[in-house]
Amino acid sequence: MALTGRLGLLALLGAIVPIFLPSWWTLLGVWGVLLLAVAVDLVLAGNVRALRLHRDGDTNVRLGESARVGLIVENLGRRRLKAVLRDAWPPSAGATPRTVRVDVPAGERRRADVTLHPTRRGDRRAVTVTVRSAGPLGLAARQLSRPAPWTVRVLPAFPSRRHLPAKLSKLRQLTGQHVALIRGQGTEFDSLREYVDGDDVRSIDWRATARRADVVVRTWRPERDRRLYLVLDTGRTSAGRVGDVPRLDCSMDAALLLGALASRAGDRVDMLAYDRRVRARVEGASRTDLLPAMVQAMAPLEPELIECDAAGMVSTLMSRVRQRCLVVLLTELNPAAIEEGLLPLLPQLTARHLVMLAAVSDPRVGEMAETRGDLAAVYDAAAAERARFDRRRLTAELRSYGVEVVDAPPDEIAPALADAYLALKAAGRL
Repeated sequence: MALTGRLGLLALLGAIVPIFLPSWWTLLGVWGVLLLAVAVDLVLAGNVRALRLHRDGDTNVRLGESARVGLIVENLGRRRLKAVLRDAWPPSAGATPRTVRVDVPAGERRRADVTLHPTRRGDRRAVTVTVRSAGPLGLAARQLSRPAPWTVRVLPAFPSRRHLPAKLSKLRQLTGQHVALIRGQGTEFDSLREYVDGDDVRSIDWRATARRADVVVRTWRPERDRRLYLVLDTGRTSAGRVGDVPRLDCSMDAALLLGALASRAGDRVDMLAYDRRVRARVEGASRTDLLPAMVQAMAPLEPELIECDAAGMVSTLMSRVRQRCLVVLLTELNPAAIEEGLLPLLPQLTARHLVMLAAVSDPRVGEMAETRGDLAAVYDAAAAERARFDRRRLTAELRSYGVEVVDAPPDEIAPALADAYLALKAAGRL
């Protein structure tokens, strides 16, 4: 049961009557009339317990887009039901409208649509639906809250997909679909063709030349069917925000672009999210299923406020990947975390795999380093310069172990990582 503001107003007006007719009987009469009106309203109000609630609509939506979820109200009672529905969703779901008026005749059903504008990744679940059916006097209402379960998974936004056509164009150049095939160290043999001016003389196939009585050269293509293992660090450093975006979300965006590019290149791509245990894993997905599998695995991931277990991560990688592959670590260039955790383990990792580390830098640090307005700004600039120096020192130390390092701002990390992958492929290092 629920009481309305109209009843409160009438009660306030009824409290004035005993002032002019001071008597206990007057007061009891006023309250008796109000109670009788409330009872009549409750009797004549629609039966909310005879309702059945069903849902349909979207189950997946990309962050930044909108989803539509339908709430179907079925009236199994004998009387018409006029009610107000409040569909409760988490605040981050951005559900509109919050309340809907429905008029459902007996034995019929009506549909109310709710539009979601989520502001965070992950699963957004409907909480309850509260139904309030007021009586004809508008003094009291029958009210009931019922579960109407529905889950909408908010997928990563993947803003770097706008770079994919340009990276695919570079990839087609490497594979010879746009221009003449190029020769890189360690690349795969493709075919033979006649020599033309400008060809590398080292590509001449002398046996084929002797057989054909014409100069013939070999053409090459980047190696295919190589393996990439993307590792997302979901520890405490991934919770840091660069601007308005967590570092983990930037790493996810870069991983999606690299995964899409590598799968188009014919390479196998796997993914692992780890802090002190495996949070998500995608292995053995086909080219067409890779991106859907990755976004579904990434959607519920949230940074854990614990230190990443580098030993456990390396052990998991070594046990899962037997053959040589490109391991891409998407983490933060935090000197304390890397020097104490990852750095001592790099020799055993780089001995078996080619390792690339991708980190998101904060452009605000560069802005602070260039500011000299007042004394506080000078101290900020000194701290920023020290942070940049530590980052450069750590990058040089990682490269001394044979690790490829990609360090770029949030809006550049995804294309920079893709370019680094294409450079390795062009050089035949995969």
